[in-house]
Amino acid sequence: MVIFKSKYPDVEIPCNVGIYQFIMSNPNKIPDDKAVFIDAITHKKITFGDLKRDTKRFAAGLQDHGFKRGDVLCIYSQNQVDYGTVIFGCLAAGGKVSPANCKYTAKELACQLLDSSASIIIAHPDTISTAIEASIDAKIPKSNIFVFGDHEVNGIQPYTSIFSIRETEPVRFTPEEIKSITAFLCYSSGTSGKNKGVETTHYNLISNIMQHRAFEGDNVHSNLCFLGPFYHIYALSINLLFSLFLGATSIIIQKFDIETFYRAIQDYKVDIAPIVPPILLLMVKNPVKCNLKYVMCGAAPLSQSLSDDFDRIYNIPIKQIYGLTETSPLTHIGPLEKLVNDTILYLGSAGFLLPNIEAKILSEEGHELGFDQLGELYLRGPMGYLNNPEATNNSIDKDGWFRTGDVVKVDKDGYFYIIDRVKELIKYKGLQIAPAELESLLLTYPTIADAAVIGVYSEEASTELPRAYVVPKGHEPTMKLKKEIIQYVANKAANFKQLRGGVVFVDKIPKSASGKILRRMLRNGIGFNELTLKESKIEARL
Repeated sequence: MVIFKSKYPDVEIPCNVGIYQFIMSNPNKIPDDKAVFIDAITHKKITFGDLKRDTKRFAAGLQDHGFKRGDVLCIYSQNQVDYGTVIFGCLAAGGKVSPANCKYTAKELACQLLDSSASIIIAHPDTISTAIEASIDAKIPKSNIFVFGDHEVNGIQPYTSIFSIRETEPVRFTPEEIKSITAFLCYSSGTSGKNKGVETTHYNLISNIMQHRAFEGDNVHSNLCFLGPFYHIYALSINLLFSLFLGATSIIIQKFDIETFYRAIQDYKVDIAPIVPPILLLMVKNPVKCNLKYVMCGAAPLSQSLSDDFDRIYNIPIKQIYGLTETSPLTHIGPLEKLVNDTILYLGSAGFLLPNIEAKILSEEGHELGFDQLGELYLRGPMGYLNNPEATNNSIDKDGWFRTGDVVKVDKDGYFYIIDRVKELIKYKGLQIAPAELESLLLTYPTIADAAVIGVYSEEASTELPRAYVVPKGHEPTMKLKKEIIQYVANKAANFKQLRGGVVFVDKIPKSASGKILRRMLRNGIGFNELTLKESKIEARL
């Protein structure tokens, strides 16, 4: 069996404490007065001492409110400087944290609330109305909804009203429980439609920190500015766990804009910026002088041309990373070195396997492959989907190998290259979109007979965009109909799921004998005929 292992030796993973105690054990001797989270706009700071005190007071308040060990708290908010207070407070109370996409509609949020069995919601003032609407379907009483900030909003109390005057003793787990009890319940799209809850245990999170640390070392004095949303495992892992474990300072931007980002880099002497390709593109299009040591890029594919443009303008190294929600998340980290014996090597590589992780590459026929051969990547580690044994069984085999759905190759030096995706998910700015979900929605529109959705890569946006291929029913293919379909999806789905790649009218959707949509044929422009747009009567009169 051809199994690839890390070039780095395995590391010892402690299993005698949960993630709360592991982080707060303070191995890097962080002073209590050191700011660990800073709001880039308001400049509000949370010190390590503040975090320890407030998380235990919040945990005590949750317990007084009836929140029990194993209960689930959902965070439905954009980035906040005290997002970490809620997360660690919930963990200290023995609970599970389920962060939700702050762009979700009420229906989408309700699905996550019901699937995760959440009993408490912490929302942002901008999302509180949607949270209240979703809570009705999820049967969560209004008394269990709270809002970030210090003021009441729409009759909803601020989350600080939960704080107790006492500091509770954080809940402890046995070594067996640490390996099996869920800490984070993040949601990841599957090819079958609705999002699936991925159970990440205390042990998973501690393992990933130790694996990451073995590669990176202890950057205790670093300042990081992360722009990704905290409901994404990428941000949770790096900004709210790894950086805090090291004692680094995280600069928090609530809503991204490039000027705020640049100002934060300058004002707080940021030296490391974990970002995603669309932000790298904005930096290329709006260049400024900055003193970053390096950027860390992940959550979506990074094109070679964009990487080259960034290098040419900034001469700042890009450290690519790779992982999935299901892998807790990081599995690969790229090196900073670009020059080896005056030769540029490893550009575009996702880097090495982290310690304690195994990989294998299989052909379409299931044969194991070796160096420089393209195949699907499988990774080994504990993982699973909540309430969805079918999805777990389809993705994880009996020997613990997780099917990533990504086509890769690995060279003889151990560098992995992510080539393409086997599975059909569309990644829009790091957010996952299931084509089946949009297809189901499109088929509810009365003038659509059949539909398929694929991702089309946009160089301009530096991300994939959802594009719908539609067979019209009882209606001529017109520009008016195209706009109506796009608006229909915009009204029904979250903003990031909109059909930014457009609508193409076709005579049929290419399918297999079993009825499976042949997306590869759509991408290659075969198996169907594109219909010519007709002028509607209104358009003709104009």
